[in-house]
Amino acid sequence: MKIQTGVDIIEVERIKEAIQRQGKAFLNNVYTQGEIEYCENTGSMKYQHYAARFAAKEAVFKAISFRISENEDNILNKIEVKNEKSGKPTVNIEKLGIKGIMDMDLSLSHLKDYAVASFTILFES
Repeated sequence: MKIQTGVDIIEVERIKEAIQRQGKAFLNNVYTQGEIEYCENTGSMKYQHYAARFAAKEAVFKAISFRISENEDNILNKIEVKNEKSGKPTVNIEKLGIKGIMDMDLSLSHLKDYAVASFTILFES
């Protein structure tokens, strides 16, 4: 069994500026349609939610990058952050076709200026 972790923190303003400057091109390159719909429905906190999902994608990438093919493209868009009914964030990485995953856990947090994510994944040996 192999445990991998990834952590990322990002400034909310950086994501807000990227969205305002690049618009749909940035959104569609980084986020899934479900993530965009979720964030757009969070009112005045939408940029915090976008930033938290961006941090999550980066944290996931850090933990799984050794299992991703060098030819894989558009990786961030293939990592999808969702919420269970309880509100707990989860991640779907099925589009990356990674084998041997036993379990994974994602934690997100955000404030006015920062968003942070921690991801842990357990692989078979």
